[in-house]
Amino acid sequence: MSEDRKKLILIVDDEARMRRFVRMNLELEGYDVIEAPNGMEAVNRVREDLPDLVLLDVMMPEMDGFEALQAIRQISTVPVIMLTIKDEEDDKVKGLHLGADDYVTKPFSPRELSSRIGAVLRRAAIPAPVGKSAIVIDEDLTVDFQRREVVVRGQRIKLRPTEYRLLYHLVNNAGWVMTHETLLSKVWGYEYRDDTHLLRLYITYLRQKIEPDPANPKYIFNERGVGYRFVDYKTGKESSEDRGPDQDE
Repeated sequence: MSEDRKKLILIVDDEARMRRFVRMNLELEGYDVIEAPNGMEAVNRVREDLPDLVLLDVMMPEMDGFEALQAIRQISTVPVIMLTIKDEEDDKVKGLHLGADDYVTKPFSPRELSSRIGAVLRRAAIPAPVGKSAIVIDEDLTVDFQRREVVVRGQRIKLRPTEYRLLYHLVNNAGWVMTHETLLSKVWGYEYRDDTHLLRLYITYLRQKIEPDPANPKYIFNERGVGYRFVDYKTGKESSEDRGPDQDE
């Protein structure tokens, strides 16, 4: 496949006018665009046309965006950006939890949408960083970045790509505080450097998968108002300022 091949974007929205508006602007940006008016057709187009990214509206009749996202995730890891008509926290959290890569709230400007698409595509194109060997954090947690394996209390667990990248940067800077801005820039891209809510969500997801007690973490610590720090597993030292989840934010 040629590296200069145009990226193929699938727009999923039940409003034809919205599809035309988005399509026109994306084609001006140099993308190839295909459309689907509902969730069922979207799933079929993902399977048949293999788009590079999906723009998926939440509010659709019959199969809504969340149901369509669940069906897409059963067959594909294609990046998905949710289009929400309401700036509601619950919709964003639900979409990210189900496997969306980002969300954009309607009404949005062509420039904002293009920026989000570009960031998600760059993130998807960058191969996950590779470590040299398995890292034994303690008797309960082992991370092997080369094999892309995380073993928690003897059980291999599955991390989503974003969770994996977040864990990589935390572990490889163990003992050091990584600021919110640094983590957001490294894991999501520079455009996301102010989206601390997104970071908190993924810290929560990661803690739920690797911590014995997510409410009282032993690996990922919150540094009040600054960022996060992974336990210094090499020395076993913990700061007297270690805290639980983001009680200050």
